[in-house]
Amino acid sequence: MSTVDRFDGDYLYGLARDNSVAGRMALAETISDLFLQRGCTLTERERTLMFSILHQMIHDAEMSVRRVVSAQLAERDDAPRDLVQRLANDEIEVAYPILTNSTVLHDTDLIEVIQQRTLEHQMAIAIRQSVSKAVSGALVQTGHKDVITTLLENSNAKISGATMEYLVDEAKRVDTFQEPILRRHDLDPRLAKRMFMWVSAALRQYILENSGLSQTDIDDLLEKVALEEVAAVTSPDRPKRKSETLAAELDTSGKVTPELLVQSLSEGEVGLFMAMFRRFTGLREILVMRLVFEAGGEGLAIACKAVGIGKENFSSIFALSRKARPGSDTTLKRDSRKVLEFYDRISEDAANQVVRRWQRDVDYLAAIRELEVG
Repeated sequence: MSTVDRFDGDYLYGLARDNSVAGRMALAETISDLFLQRGCTLTERERTLMFSILHQMIHDAEMSVRRVVSAQLAERDDAPRDLVQRLANDEIEVAYPILTNSTVLHDTDLIEVIQQRTLEHQMAIAIRQSVSKAVSGALVQTGHKDVITTLLENSNAKISGATMEYLVDEAKRVDTFQEPILRRHDLDPRLAKRMFMWVSAALRQYILENSGLSQTDIDDLLEKVALEEVAAVTSPDRPKRKSETLAAELDTSGKVTPELLVQSLSEGEVGLFMAMFRRFTGLREILVMRLVFEAGGEGLAIACKAVGIGKENFSSIFALSRKARPGSDTTLKRDSRKVLEFYDRISEDAANQVVRRWQRDVDYLAAIRELEVG
């Protein structure tokens, strides 16, 4: 006796309309039994009839029943696409197995779910065993950090060069993107080099250990990129900026103090702060820019410790310099705590040694790496 002879349509429809606990359990067991027979024992006519019955009954079936149907169809590559689409757009409890496992869904189906359904639906798609470049692009376009981080952590997801370049730029302000990006096997070395400019010291070390580039190559590249980025600023032909003129006047009169540095930042005078900080520390403009804008803040802590800027003023400078970087208060508090702990561990003598090296135009990164802290 065939499967469909044993489980006819009227019987299934009756179970689907039975809202009792016993009825729901019987329907779920019957559906499971149907699917456990597998396609090899069903004729094409029987398979078509079975899917037709499922089509009609899931409209009225309770969620518990739809979940059973979804879990079973998620494993079948012969399931009707329109039925799978319908389940994929159901509540996440129903849609999850379909979104994570079904091979029947096309990219267009997945992208429609991404655009029309919930964050939970997007997360489910981000962990699929196979995610195309088009689907990855749609997930990134949602702008949800958790979705994007999950996608980046999925080594089976394909991400286009343009999308990855966008994410590398976004990682400047979204710390949680940084490590998943750097751990991707498909990261373009060119983008890894770019990230070296601003990721934290620990992640810089990860690039060194995994990029196949030598320390000299990376440091040379950093200097080259930094010089290119500030070429317009450092050109000898450019007019002298007002902030530089004012900083020179204040320095000559002995008015450049840690308190004034904090005040300039609190009033949004970043250019004046950098001009005064350059004179206060004796460091080059390109290096001051790197100190102020690097993600970790270790270099800024070293410079401040070396020139006698106390912990309270350093804490204010660090916090104010991060105000321009989008991020939560929680992230700022975490970063502040870490860099203040670093500041406490540095001796003033050690910091002075590093700054003297920087003043002689010796490698910035090597000096931080070789710094011994308690």
